[in-house]
Amino acid sequence: MLNTNVGGMDRTLRIILGVVLTLVGAWSFNWWGIVGLALLFTGLMNWCPLYTSLGVSTCHKEGSTE
Repeated sequence: MLNTNVGGMDRTLRIILGVVLTLVGAWSFNWWGIVGLALLFTGLMNWCPLYTSLGVSTCHKEGSTE
């Protein structure tokens, strides 16, 4: 099972930027669409493989005062 490591503002920005880059890539037929799809996927899934390998998480832990 995938551990959630994308949350809050990070998730929102990934989804918005993912949609924009996917549309730009589709309109101009370039590789930005693939980057956009990757951001959109990680934002919707709340999971980023790069964050996993680096041990990073933008999710607030339960009981945290951040």
